[in-house]
Amino acid sequence: MLLLPANVTAAEANDTRRLLAQALKAEGEAGAVVVVVDASNLQRFDSSALAVLLECQRAAQAWGKPFELRGAPAKLAALARLYGVDVLLVPAAARGVPAPG
Repeated sequence: MLLLPANVTAAEANDTRRLLAQALKAEGEAGAVVVVVDASNLQRFDSSALAVLLECQRAAQAWGKPFELRGAPAKLAALARLYGVDVLLVPAAARGVPAPG
């Protein structure tokens, strides 16, 4: 599982992206079945956090791995909705979509 830092703004985005890329590579080499990013530490963020998460998702897809975001703060979910990427980043349960079955 990859952990996001407390702050992901434009100022921290490049460093965060670099650290997550390294962690993603390690996860892939370790044979992870799903790429999981835990966003529960996020306290201060802007749209740069969405860009970082979308990049992680693209990397996971390129490796043929599902991507899952956990612990997304409500404000991150709202920002994702505003930018129209909530379907990609926010788990269905957090969007109020019932589980299948």
